[in-house]
Amino acid sequence: MNLSPEWVPYLQEHGFESIHWSAIGAYRAPDTEIMQWARDHDCVVFTHDLDFGILLAHSKDSRPSVIQVRTQDVSPGHLGALLVTALRAHGEALESGALLTIDESKSRIRILPI
Repeated sequence: MNLSPEWVPYLQEHGFESIHWSAIGAYRAPDTEIMQWARDHDCVVFTHDLDFGILLAHSKDSRPSVIQVRTQDVSPGHLGALLVTALRAHGEALESGALLTIDESKSRIRILPI
Protein backbone atom coordinates (compact mmCIF):
# COMPACT_ATOMS: atom_id res chain seq x y z
CA MET A 1 0.00 0.00 0.00
CA ASN A 2 2.97 2.33 0.32
CA LEU A 3 3.65 2.35 -3.43
CA SER A 4 1.38 3.89 -6.02
CA PRO A 5 -0.97 1.75 -8.11
CA GLU A 6 0.74 3.51 -11.07
CA TRP A 7 3.36 0.75 -10.80
CA VAL A 8 0.91 -1.88 -12.05
CA PRO A 9 0.57 -0.64 -15.65
CA TYR A 10 4.24 0.39 -15.71
CA LEU A 11 5.39 -3.13 -14.79
CA GLN A 12 2.86 -4.74 -17.13
CA GLU A 13 4.10 -2.57 -20.02
CA HIS A 14 7.58 -3.98 -19.36
CA GLY A 15 6.42 -7.59 -19.32
CA PHE A 16 5.96 -8.20 -15.59
CA GLU A 17 2.69 -9.48 -14.17
CA SER A 18 1.61 -7.09 -11.43
CA ILE A 19 -1.23 -6.40 -9.02
CA HIS A 20 -1.59 -3.76 -6.32
CA TRP A 21 -2.55 -4.88 -2.80
CA SER A 22 -5.55 -2.52 -2.88
CA ALA A 23 -7.13 -4.84 -5.47
CA ILE A 24 -6.61 -7.88 -3.22
CA GLY A 25 -6.86 -7.06 0.46
CA ALA A 26 -7.71 -4.62 3.17
CA TYR A 27 -6.03 -1.23 3.32
CA ARG A 28 -4.95 -1.82 6.92
CA ALA A 29 -3.85 -5.44 6.48
CA PRO A 30 -0.81 -6.29 8.58
CA ASP A 31 2.46 -6.95 6.78
CA THR A 32 2.27 -10.59 7.86
CA GLU A 33 -1.01 -11.01 5.96
CA ILE A 34 0.51 -9.52 2.81
CA MET A 35 3.53 -11.80 3.14
CA GLN A 36 1.34 -14.88 3.62
CA TRP A 37 -0.79 -13.99 0.59
CA ALA A 38 2.33 -13.50 -1.54
CA ARG A 39 3.75 -16.82 -0.32
CA ASP A 40 0.47 -18.65 -1.04
CA HIS A 41 0.18 -17.13 -4.53
CA ASP A 42 3.86 -17.33 -5.50
CA CYS A 43 4.18 -13.55 -5.80
CA VAL A 44 6.96 -11.09 -5.09
CA VAL A 45 6.30 -8.24 -2.66
CA PHE A 46 7.42 -4.84 -3.99
CA THR A 47 7.59 -2.27 -1.20
CA HIS A 48 9.06 0.90 0.19
CA ASP A 49 8.57 -0.48 3.72
CA LEU A 50 11.73 -1.92 5.27
CA ASP A 51 9.65 -4.01 7.68
CA PHE A 52 9.23 -6.70 5.01
CA GLY A 53 12.96 -7.38 4.95
CA ILE A 54 12.90 -7.60 8.74
CA LEU A 55 10.02 -10.09 8.57
CA LEU A 56 12.03 -12.24 6.16
CA ALA A 57 15.07 -12.19 8.41
CA HIS A 58 13.06 -13.18 11.50
CA SER A 59 11.03 -15.87 9.75
CA LYS A 60 14.00 -17.61 8.11
CA ASP A 61 11.60 -18.36 5.22
CA SER A 62 12.76 -18.78 1.66
CA ARG A 63 9.55 -17.28 0.22
CA PRO A 64 8.13 -14.88 -0.76
CA SER A 65 10.73 -12.78 -2.46
CA VAL A 66 10.73 -9.11 -1.55
CA ILE A 67 11.90 -6.08 -3.50
CA GLN A 68 12.42 -3.07 -1.28
CA VAL A 69 13.22 0.38 -2.59
CA ARG A 70 15.23 2.84 -0.55
CA THR A 71 14.70 6.20 -2.19
CA GLN A 72 12.61 9.25 -1.45
CA ASP A 73 11.01 9.39 -4.89
CA VAL A 74 9.43 5.99 -5.49
CA SER A 75 7.47 6.92 -8.61
CA PRO A 76 7.75 4.85 -11.79
CA GLY A 77 9.04 7.93 -13.62
CA HIS A 78 11.99 8.22 -11.26
CA LEU A 79 12.76 4.62 -10.34
CA GLY A 80 11.13 2.58 -13.11
CA ALA A 81 14.12 2.00 -15.39
CA LEU A 82 16.34 0.95 -12.49
CA LEU A 83 13.68 -1.47 -11.23
CA VAL A 84 13.15 -3.05 -14.64
CA THR A 85 16.91 -3.47 -15.07
CA ALA A 86 17.17 -5.10 -11.64
CA LEU A 87 14.20 -7.40 -12.32
CA ARG A 88 15.76 -8.59 -15.55
CA ALA A 89 19.16 -9.10 -13.92
CA HIS A 90 17.84 -10.90 -10.82
CA GLY A 91 14.67 -12.58 -12.08
CA GLU A 92 15.95 -16.11 -11.51
CA ALA A 93 16.96 -15.34 -7.91
CA LEU A 94 13.55 -13.74 -7.25
CA GLU A 95 11.82 -16.86 -8.57
CA SER A 96 13.85 -18.98 -6.14
CA GLY A 97 13.52 -16.64 -3.14
CA ALA A 98 15.49 -13.45 -2.57
CA LEU A 99 15.53 -10.01 -1.01
CA LEU A 100 16.34 -7.37 -3.61
CA THR A 101 17.19 -3.90 -2.30
CA ILE A 102 17.25 -1.03 -4.78
CA ASP A 103 18.40 2.54 -4.29
CA GLU A 104 19.10 5.28 -6.80
CA SER A 105 22.58 4.06 -7.67
CA LYS A 106 22.60 0.27 -7.25
CA SER A 107 20.78 -2.90 -6.36
CA ARG A 108 21.77 -5.70 -4.00
CA ILE A 109 20.41 -9.23 -3.96
CA ARG A 110 20.40 -11.58 -0.97
CA ILE A 111 19.31 -15.19 -1.42
CA LEU A 112 16.74 -16.46 1.07
CA PRO A 113 16.68 -17.49 3.80
CA ILE A 114 18.68 -14.69 5.41
